[in-house]
Amino acid sequence: MHRLPLLCALWLLASLMGLHCGAPSAVAAPASAPKVLRLSTLSETGFDPARVGDVPSLQVLSHIFEPLLAYDPLARPVKLRPRTAAAMPVPSGDFRTWTVKVRPGIFFTDHPAFGGKPRELVAADYVYSLLRIADPATRSPSWSGLEQMAISGLAARRQEAVLAKKPFDYDRPLEGLQALDRYTLRLRLDAGRPRLDQLLAEASSGAVAREVIEAHGELSMQHPVGTGPFRLAEWRRASRIVLERNSHYREVRYEASPGPDDLAGQAILAHLRGRRLPMIDRVEIAVIDESQPTWLAFLNGEADMVSLPFEFTDVALPGGRLAPHLAKRGMHAERVVMPMTYYTMFNMEHPVVGGYEPARVALRRAIGLAIDVRREIDLLRHGSAVPAQSPVAVHLSGYDPAYKSEMSDYSPARARALLDLYGYIDRDGDGYREQPDGRPLTLEMATQPTQQTRRFDELMRRDMEAIGLRIVFRAGSWPEQYKAARGGKLMLWSTQGRAAAPDGLHGLVRYDGAAKGGINLARFDRPEMNAVIARLLALPDGPEREAAFLEAKRLTAAWMPYKLRTHPMQASIVQPWLVGYRRPLFWHNWFEMVDIEPVPARPAH
Repeated sequence: MHRLPLLCALWLLASLMGLHCGAPSAVAAPASAPKVLRLSTLSETGFDPARVGDVPSLQVLSHIFEPLLAYDPLARPVKLRPRTAAAMPVPSGDFRTWTVKVRPGIFFTDHPAFGGKPRELVAADYVYSLLRIADPATRSPSWSGLEQMAISGLAARRQEAVLAKKPFDYDRPLEGLQALDRYTLRLRLDAGRPRLDQLLAEASSGAVAREVIEAHGELSMQHPVGTGPFRLAEWRRASRIVLERNSHYREVRYEASPGPDDLAGQAILAHLRGRRLPMIDRVEIAVIDESQPTWLAFLNGEADMVSLPFEFTDVALPGGRLAPHLAKRGMHAERVVMPMTYYTMFNMEHPVVGGYEPARVALRRAIGLAIDVRREIDLLRHGSAVPAQSPVAVHLSGYDPAYKSEMSDYSPARARALLDLYGYIDRDGDGYREQPDGRPLTLEMATQPTQQTRRFDELMRRDMEAIGLRIVFRAGSWPEQYKAARGGKLMLWSTQGRAAAPDGLHGLVRYDGAAKGGINLARFDRPEMNAVIARLLALPDGPEREAAFLEAKRLTAAWMPYKLRTHPMQASIVQPWLVGYRRPLFWHNWFEMVDIEPVPARPAH
């Protein structure tokens, strides 16, 4: 048997993936026609890096604003590389001082606030952008993550503004965050942070221009101005988002580092290497919250890629393979377990389900034991998830595939025994339990008015009634529920969180007491957990850090502020003319990394 030469093998693999190298086209568009990437997304909240935390908004703004660092689009395991930085940051030996230089010659897109002059990106823009996250008036969901970096004087500056009830002071020099010159940024920390460079790749640390933010004030979410490959051209809230190529974007060429055994990645690299970014001219995004119209739009060719809704898994990926009728159309699929956790939060400050006394812990654990995660995976996710054992999800440091906890247990009998033991019994014979003091017990769960969410609600009702708990559902849009959850106004709510970096600590931030009102939707606050998180922040990777991860995992199951349910798999199905797509793991920018190409003519049969 003869081996194909490497380039031929890569060409063959490319053709199977839709990477059509110069073949004649049956549907070729005129050369002058703009290349338009068409997608759909769930409801967004806005486009200010410091003020949003939802994935749909982050995905859009990550193409407008740029952090200092980025992730290689093809490297697995993931690898950081410079984005607007001239080189990778340089830490001191104790990881308490980090220095990074901004690449000269990068410019913001035009805005009246610049007075008609080109506005260059400088180190002071990153100082200002990080200070905005700390400003209490910004109400940034990213503050807890930034606070953990222990930037000298930053938390004190924020507290000063809170206590004095005065505007945050942006102009007084801060020891921990300084622009040493036009292009040099220095961060000084109160404690060593070996993984601070990951923060510098997060979407929340993208550079904004102070002039623009001050010009728009509270309307900054509607007027994003950055240095990225695209600019916002149109936005109709909860309906349509349009991005256009940034005509002043600097010269950046496609480059990536797939592993030597990653044939698919090697094929993408061979096809796209050296092309100027972005390769497309326009991105049109339809905001669609329902699964069926999302799937139908893709089938009709109205979207170039779809994150496959779970309920269509059996149709599109029977047995885990792309359905023949889709393969015949030249589509291809990718299925990945994401560093993401779907969970149900308990408001730890709520008088019914919150608190740390044994009876309340028993109630939360009973609810957790009554949730049939396996049934949820089989019926609602069609096998596209794995049970969550801890908040440290797959692809993160500290993840152990052999670790097992109560999180994945399904035992209505144990749940009923716990409730009986702590006095949650049915006193009036109506089939539902009351609280230990005899008061009525009704669980109130926030939800969304979508067909998919209603299916999850039906399972939740079934599971709760099986152990004698009454539950009612309060519907609202996702942005409304997210805002209410951050404000501590919900009792229970199910949502999902995605890690923004490969450090396993990102899965634990929602348990940090300092993150209440931000990513810590449960408002959980225990000194022993806060202490473990502090240790994890400072420890280098190694056995001692792994032991701290194990301790943290056990605490999350013991107190149960969140019932962790699944780590979802996400399947992407791509049209044959979309070239170079690979699902990002921790980052959101990929629009500039793909191209739209003519589909090769198929021989007549």
